[in-house]
Amino acid sequence: MAFQLIINLAIGLIWMFLMESYTFVTFLIGFTIGIFLLFLLNRFIPDTFYMRYVIAIWKLILLFAKELLIANIDVLKMVYKPKMDMQPGIIALPIDLKTNWEITLLANLITLTPGTLSVDVSADNKFLYIHAMDLPDVDETINQIKGTFEKAIKDVTR
Repeated sequence: MAFQLIINLAIGLIWMFLMESYTFVTFLIGFTIGIFLLFLLNRFIPDTFYMRYVIAIWKLILLFAKELLIANIDVLKMVYKPKMDMQPGIIALPIDLKTNWEITLLANLITLTPGTLSVDVSADNKFLYIHAMDLPDVDETINQIKGTFEKAIKDVTR
């Protein structure tokens, strides 16, 4: 991925020098041309096309923003209810993530989302223990986390 990015930056700089216009717009046009060229010549480059990872990172950021907004609204509703009928609990989330970086990212995304808190990771890195402010259905919560954050993290890192 880094190799492709360096090639793309070089194509942008070469385009800027060939056009004899040293502006950011000229560089951006060359960079865009470089993306197109790298996409066309992808089968000759040993790694996966790097824009796939860039798009996956943006999807993860947008997913987190969406989940953050929804969780904030849910917590706001819970706080302003006249009767507090929450069901707090701790769940053991089975995780398929392998590296420490992936597990840390998942734990931080869960902790940054209001109403949930990552408590601990098991010694064998197979479970992430999460405290939830309102936990009406454990299986639904596990499936929701695995289907959103864990899947998006796998798309970014693999």
